[in-house]
Amino acid sequence: MPSKPNIPSIQLGDYIVIQRQKYTKLQKFGSLDATATLGKEHLELKSLLDQPYGSTFKMCVKESKAGKRGAQRQHTLELVSENELRSIRDVLNISSSGADNRDISDNGEAQALKSEDIEQLREECSESSKIIEKLVENSKTFHTRTEYSQDKYLLKKEKKYFEFVQIRQPSIRLMADIFHRQDAEKIMGIRVDTLSQIISYSGVCGFGSYLLYESGTNGLLPAAMLNSIGAATDATLVHMHPGNVPQKQALLALKLPLEQQQRCISVNLYSVLREFYQGDRKLDVSIATEAADATQTDENSATTSEEQTDAVEPTTKKPKLDESPNLNNRSGPLRWQVENKRASALMHEKFDNLVMAAKEHPTNIVEALLPLVKPSRPIVIFSTCKELLQETYMELKASGKVTNLHVTSNWLRTYQILPNRTHPEVNMSGNSGYLLTGYTLS
Repeated sequence: MPSKPNIPSIQLGDYIVIQRQKYTKLQKFGSLDATATLGKEHLELKSLLDQPYGSTFKMCVKESKAGKRGAQRQHTLELVSENELRSIRDVLNISSSGADNRDISDNGEAQALKSEDIEQLREECSESSKIIEKLVENSKTFHTRTEYSQDKYLLKKEKKYFEFVQIRQPSIRLMADIFHRQDAEKIMGIRVDTLSQIISYSGVCGFGSYLLYESGTNGLLPAAMLNSIGAATDATLVHMHPGNVPQKQALLALKLPLEQQQRCISVNLYSVLREFYQGDRKLDVSIATEAADATQTDENSATTSEEQTDAVEPTTKKPKLDESPNLNNRSGPLRWQVENKRASALMHEKFDNLVMAAKEHPTNIVEALLPLVKPSRPIVIFSTCKELLQETYMELKASGKVTNLHVTSNWLRTYQILPNRTHPEVNMSGNSGYLLTGYTLS
C-alpha cells in the first residue's frame, strides 16, 4: 500500500492560518493560553497542539459575555471529520423554489423572528444548520424566491453562523493574500501576481548569490525569494533594509529549515556599504585613535585632581551602536557586525541579480548597488509610483549600464466560478504598483 504523506503537525511557536469559509487570518500559536479573534468570536487554540495541518475544527461555545457591539462569545475548538461539512441546502432538504422574484419586496417584514429571538436561538443551538433552518421556517418569502436567490440567502446566513474553521500551514500565496486584504500599504500594495512576476523576472534559483533591497514588505519579499532558493542548496540572499531591525514576519511564518534561514543575510544598507568601502581602513583608524587617547591621557595626568573634578562633566549623550559595550560582557563581534562581514565578502564577489522594492526614490539606491551586480544579470525594481520609475528609466538609459529596459503594470481580474453564474467579481483590486526590469551590461 502507498505510504501516507508526512503531514507536519502544529507546534508551539508556529504561525498558523485560520480559515473560516473564505476569510483567512495569520496567527501565532505562541502558548497554550493563546487566543484568536474572528469578529465577535474568540477561539481558544490549546486544542490545536500536535494536530496535523489541514484539520477542521468545530467552534463550541464556552461562554458568552455582553459587549458594546453585542454578545462576545468564547469558543473551544473540537476536531471533526470532513464528512460533517455538508451543503446547507442538502442538510435542510430544500426542494421547492419560485419562478421569479417580482412579488418580493424588501420591507423588513419577511422574517417573523425578532433579533432577540435570534440571539436566544444562537445561545441554545450549537449548530449553524439548526439556526438557519429556523430562519428559513420563519421566512415568509424564502420558498417563493428563485433557486439562485435561495442560494444567495443561504450563503449569507451560513457566513454569519458558520461554526467550522480549518487550520492551514502558511504559504507565500496565503500570506500575500492576507497581508494585501488586511492592509496593502504594509506590503507596498504588492499583490500575489506582482510578487510572482518579481520572482520570475529576477531569475532566483538554487545556486548563486542574490541581492535584495526592500523598505517595508513585512518580510514577504525576502520570504518569497528564500522560498524560491529552496532548502539544501548553495544559493545565498543578502537582504538589505533601511532600518535597524528587518521586517521578518512572513519569513518566520514559513518555518524554513535553520540552514536555509542562515543563508538569508539581513543587513542595514548604510552600515554594510560603510563596511564594504571602509572595512580595510578600520584597523588603521582604531590604532590612530588609541594613540591619540594615550597622548591625551599623558597630558591630563599633569593636572591636579581638583582641576580634573571641575573639568569633568556628566554626559547625557546616548552611546552609539559602535561604542556600546557588549551585552553580558561577551567578547567578540556583535551579530550585526558578523552579518556585515559576510555580506561584504559576497559584495566583493558580486551578485547574480538585483531586486528592489523601495518607498524612497530608487535612483540613488540603484546607482549605489548596480556596481555590485555581475554583467548580463537581471534587475527588477518595484515602486508604487510610475513617475519615479520613469525617472530611474531615463537615468539608467543615459548611463548605458542597463539594457532591455521596460516599465510594466499588472492588471488582475478575478472571476466567480459557479454553474450558470460565472462572471467577474464585483470588487477587484485596481493597481498593484509598477515594475522596471532590465539586464546589466559590463
